[in-house]
Amino acid sequence: MFIVDAHLDLSMNALEWNRDLTQPIAAINEREAGLTDKPDRGKGVVSLPTLRKGNIGLVVATQIGRFVAPDNHLPGWHSPEQAWAQTQGQLAWYKAMEDKGEMVQINNLETLERHLQLWNDGNSNEHKPVGYILSLEGADSLVTVGHLERAYNNGLRAVGPAHYGPGRYAQGTDATGYMGSKGHELLKEMERLNVILDATHLCDDSFWEALDHFNGHVWASHNNCRALVNHNRQYSDEQIKVLIERDAVIGAALDAWMMVPGWVRGVSTPIGMGCNLEVMIDHIDHICQIAGNTLHVGIGSDLDGAFGREQCPYDLETIADLQKVTGLLAKRGYNPTDIENMMHGNWLRFLRKAWK
Repeated sequence: MFIVDAHLDLSMNALEWNRDLTQPIAAINEREAGLTDKPDRGKGVVSLPTLRKGNIGLVVATQIGRFVAPDNHLPGWHSPEQAWAQTQGQLAWYKAMEDKGEMVQINNLETLERHLQLWNDGNSNEHKPVGYILSLEGADSLVTVGHLERAYNNGLRAVGPAHYGPGRYAQGTDATGYMGSKGHELLKEMERLNVILDATHLCDDSFWEALDHFNGHVWASHNNCRALVNHNRQYSDEQIKVLIERDAVIGAALDAWMMVPGWVRGVSTPIGMGCNLEVMIDHIDHICQIAGNTLHVGIGSDLDGAFGREQCPYDLETIADLQKVTGLLAKRGYNPTDIENMMHGNWLRFLRKAWK
């Protein structure tokens, strides 16, 4: 089945993890053997050939560059200008992948429909470019609100105003507080340009404020359910309900600590915690039960999002194993139309509505 994955940090892996994503994942992992600078070395699951193998022909791919103030101990850049430069390097990598025929940017209805026709023409996917929709994870790198239009002209089509901690335009995971006037300016400019609001990572205060002040299209690229894993990174049932009212789609994420309660980073193991793809279905099913239908959930895996096989479902060797999800959904009683909705149809319907 054709799959859309609404959240992959491809350029981060290419530039900060120094992974040549045009290579098979086995070759990438072999080259990292013995490296210890990051906990996921040698445990990656995502590469462009692996996406093709899994018939994952369209992804939402990120740029990310966090600004950190002197009292912020998270990793990041010491000025917005440095963060902007980081995202521009990431953009250059995507463009290099386009030049090589490995990827193609999808930024309007015409490019979307043409790409879908190519990927569903019945021929082998082995040499087809992976389509990517450019998204900014955390808006800190926008030096001014005016930089958003420059980014839009380079293909940016979705923005998550915050990531982890305090941000310049909104407050993110593990932080508290509101967006303020700069955040409101950003939302207004996003609305003018028809940029999708990615509500992922917004802390509760900023989440409710953003939805109150933004009248455009909203999705949540990679988010799970607080009812199953009680953490502010997850959505409460009330948040899920309001997203459904806004006709949003929520992407189920495959980071183990978001999937199972009680995960301890660096200590817990997927097998030890019973973290498999069935747990992903639990989160998907919870959203479907709240919605009363299958129209508001998809996949936003976040695989290789600064973690690897040490922190993702134990029955997933590579991202191509997302194909297993179709059988697991059928086993839970979902019919073929439901399964198509969740594997690609909901994201495509959302994009067609947003870009018409």
